[in-house]
Amino acid sequence: MSHYNFKKITTVPSSSDFIDIILSKTQRKTPTVIHKHYKISRIRRFYMTKVKYTQQNFHDKLSTILTDFPKLEDLHPFYADLLNTLYNKDHYKLSLGQINIARHLIDKIASDYIKLLKYGDSLYRCKQLKRAAMGRMATVMKKQAPPLKYLEDVRQHISRLPSIDPNTRTLLLCGCPNAGKSSFMNLVTRADVEVQPYAFTTKSIYVGHMDYEYLRWQVIDTPGILDRPFDEMNTIELQAITALAHIRAAVIFFLDISEKCGIPVEQQMRIYQSIKPLFANKPLIVVCNKIDITTLDQLEKDFPEKRELLREIEKDHIPLRQMSTLTQHGVMDVKVEACDRLLAMRVDNKMRTRKAESILNRVHVAMPAPRDNKERKPFIPANILKARKDKNTIAKSSTNNNSVKKLEKDIEEELGDDYSLDLCKNKLLENDKWCYDKIPEIWDGHNIADFIDPDIMKRLEELEAEEAERERTGFYEYNIPEEDEDMKEIRRLAKKIREKKIINAINARIDRPKKGPAVTRVSRKRERERSVSRLRKEMTELQVDMTDVEGCHFTRTKSSSRPPPSKRLRSDSVGRSRSSSRPPRDLSGVRDIEMANKMKKIGKKAQKKMNFDGRKGEADRHVYDLKPKHLFSGKRGIGKTGRR
Repeated sequence: MSHYNFKKITTVPSSSDFIDIILSKTQRKTPTVIHKHYKISRIRRFYMTKVKYTQQNFHDKLSTILTDFPKLEDLHPFYADLLNTLYNKDHYKLSLGQINIARHLIDKIASDYIKLLKYGDSLYRCKQLKRAAMGRMATVMKKQAPPLKYLEDVRQHISRLPSIDPNTRTLLLCGCPNAGKSSFMNLVTRADVEVQPYAFTTKSIYVGHMDYEYLRWQVIDTPGILDRPFDEMNTIELQAITALAHIRAAVIFFLDISEKCGIPVEQQMRIYQSIKPLFANKPLIVVCNKIDITTLDQLEKDFPEKRELLREIEKDHIPLRQMSTLTQHGVMDVKVEACDRLLAMRVDNKMRTRKAESILNRVHVAMPAPRDNKERKPFIPANILKARKDKNTIAKSSTNNNSVKKLEKDIEEELGDDYSLDLCKNKLLENDKWCYDKIPEIWDGHNIADFIDPDIMKRLEELEAEEAERERTGFYEYNIPEEDEDMKEIRRLAKKIREKKIINAINARIDRPKKGPAVTRVSRKRERERSVSRLRKEMTELQVDMTDVEGCHFTRTKSSSRPPPSKRLRSDSVGRSRSSSRPPRDLSGVRDIEMANKMKKIGKKAQKKMNFDGRKGEADRHVYDLKPKHLFSGKRGIGKTGRR
């Protein structure tokens, strides 16, 4: 694939985000409620569905990453070498390989745990197997954090690479740094490459487009090349070497004969000789730029030895042209010559193919022959010349008249594909510099940066000095009056009382009878809650003096209310001894506790059918709604909102 759209590559999330996305999707898209009355087969299917769904989401997401990133073997050699130069193809392949291994591991984990879930014997066992499966899948993805981070960095960088078609008509600009390549590109194309008076302003490959002979051309601006071997070049220089090696284009080599770029002519010629093998089978033009400073004639007068070096280029029948991007002298001539030489080479290559002969046999090109020696110039009617003159006059007046304003639509038609909408340039503010302010306005055209006090450090030092003075004078010191012995004793007793109350509350909660089967009076022995000895003991522990209460009787006061009347015995009643047993109240009519438990089970089983039907009891025959409207109403028509 010679042309690849790197901007369509899917975003690669981090390992933690990857896990969150998949697990939250599983939670949202699969059933989440399971009831106790489900059969074990249904419980198994419930958890197997979750494991399969999670595995499938991991598999699809990882497969998308593997398919979106290009394979170096399927790319054009230019793109393959460019990716190798920028990112190191070994690291790139290893990262994709680790993602592929993670995908296979997740598939294997899901397969193994689904086999185990088929034999899960309880709800708890199935749930634990599901948790183990998802945990192992998440662990596998956590280990893929470095390759995922690397691939995301590659995606972000590769999406910013220009779209280059290696097989189309191309002009390739190369040479030493700061020789005028970017200025030439800005003049002949609609591109806007940064131009600065220092070396290596262009650090990557830029692409611009132009029209010539009703054909679309692309112009590639490459970074500058220094005089050193290929194995010592950095990534910036190797991008230019990659483009020269793999793109079949017309090459324009730039020379700065004024030496304003900081590199002597001798060193520039050594750069030319070092990359000369890359110019084979390509149209080549050597351009002497910046002739507004020094021309070839001046160079021959002042430095004949340097001019002699340039004559070696002419000996190889390579055109040597002069140009100035500042005055635009010779720029269009260089463009036209480079395009014509490339078109001639492409036509010649097509004529050498086998298809050319079969086409020429069917095509007859008529070449007109002159019938006399009379010269016949082209004739243009007078009204056409007048219309052209009026049109040029109107165009010049509109250019000189500043009141005529270009509409955004006109600018879009003029720029075409290179047009981008700028919403900030027409903002009506007091200061035009505020239009492109990154920090938004908050009040009267000002932002946060406008309210920063320039003397803030001075004020901070003053505050720190004031705080130090307060600490020195004892402003923050305060004395707490000491408590006397009686207050300390009261606090100590209160603390002990609080601790004792907490202990008593805990003991009461422990001794509280739990809900359960009733027990007989014989089986439970009730403790005595109050006694004089217990009271004396507890009060003595709390350090209360109990020596003067020896003769006191701590008895419960008599209630003023009348006691309940005692039940009179019948004269013929027979007394019952305490040893005779009787069944508990909740077991009346049942032989023993075992039979009572059996009766409860039978009752629950009989109630199950009624619970399933949602009935209150055996006599419940009420049907709430035979046809609920939200379930049985038909599809809505256009404009009908009655069911709402």
